[in-house]
Amino acid sequence: MAWIEVLERENAQGQLSEIYDEVSRKRGGIANVYKIHSMNPPTLKAHLELYMSLLYRKGGLSRAQREMIAVTVSALDQCGYCVVHHSEALARYVKSTETLKSLRQDYRETDLPEKERAMLDYCAKLTMNPYEMRERDVEELRTTGFTDSEILDINLITSYFNFVNRVVLGLGVELEADRERDYRY
Repeated sequence: MAWIEVLERENAQGQLSEIYDEVSRKRGGIANVYKIHSMNPPTLKAHLELYMSLLYRKGGLSRAQREMIAVTVSALDQCGYCVVHHSEALARYVKSTETLKSLRQDYRETDLPEKERAMLDYCAKLTMNPYEMRERDVEELRTTGFTDSEILDINLITSYFNFVNRVVLGLGVELEADRERDYRY
C-alpha cells in the first residue's frame, strides 16, 4: 500500500478513528491518499479541509475547471494515482472520451476554449518551471476573463496538486484495488 506504516480503519483509534468514520460516512470509504496521513491525524484533518475548500468551494471556477487542473498537473507530475482519481471526477463534467484521454496524456493536444487553455498553460508553467513565473502570466489569465479570485484558486489548486502528487510519489501510495491501473491510454 505504501512505503511507510499506514493504519487501516480497523486499527485506528482516537482522533484518527473519528476522522476515518467521518470520511467514510461522507465519501463511502477512505482513499489511500488520506490513509497515508494515519501516523499524523492533524495533517489528515488539515489535508481534508484544504482539499474540500479548493475543489468544492462554491463560486468562481467550475468543478470541471478544478478537475481539469487536477488532471493536468498530476499528468505533468506523472502521478498516476491522482490522474486516475481526478479523471474519474472530470468524466462527470466532460463527456468526450477523446478530451479526457487527451488531458491525461498532454493537455496541449486537447481542443480547449481559449480561457481553459490559458488556465492550463499557467498551471503547466507553475508546475514545471515555477521560477519563470512573471506578472504577465497572471495578466494573461485576466485577459481571458478570469477574476483575481479565480486566479488565486487556479494557483492554489495547482500548488495543492503539486504537493499531494509529491506525497503520493514520495511515499509510494498505491491506487486502490477498485481503480484502473494504467493511467495513460
